[in-house]
Amino acid sequence: MNNNRPSDVDHRSLQILDELSNNDSLTQRDLSSRLGIALGLVNTYIKNLVKKGYITVRAIPPKRYTYYLTPKGFTEKTRLTYHLLQDYTRIYREARSSVKKLFQNMEKEGMKKVVFAGADEVAEIAYITLQESGMDLVGVVDEERTGNKFFGKKVQPIRDIQTMQHDCIVVTSYLHGEEIYKHLLMTGIKKDSIKRLFV
Repeated sequence: MNNNRPSDVDHRSLQILDELSNNDSLTQRDLSSRLGIALGLVNTYIKNLVKKGYITVRAIPPKRYTYYLTPKGFTEKTRLTYHLLQDYTRIYREARSSVKKLFQNMEKEGMKKVVFAGADEVAEIAYITLQESGMDLVGVVDEERTGNKFFGKKVQPIRDIQTMQHDCIVVTSYLHGEEIYKHLLMTGIKKDSIKRLFV
């Protein structure tokens, strides 16, 4: 695996540029609400995008500001979209290949019950690949997506892994794999019962 991953910064910047291209009078509070990220974080991204000349600010009374994409911002949005699509295509190919090999090895070791740690796009690829194996998905954990549904299963917090009967835990996240792996170890999960796709 190489490390040219799409960064969270690029991803968030693209989300903000995309929102502003569709609606040219959003406030930071609007963006925070639409994107589900903290107001302070939106402020940091906005400052960075203004500094680069991608967006411009207009004051509206009382003490509020709205943000607009500049022509340079539209160009940057196109560039980021192109690069992120390229990255996701590469991630898909690499993930599909890695997952297939991993699941084949797990089956040879006699594993039957699997827990996914991470419920992002990589987990979806892993789920599709799992259907080609003789193993079953018995649970999905992800701190950020707790309570959401993943192919009919409720996503649970990582601590709930202790209540799931499993043979193995597969870290199924690309951007947050390392963070999830450390969280699993802190929860008391043994290293040898965790499999990682991207190391």
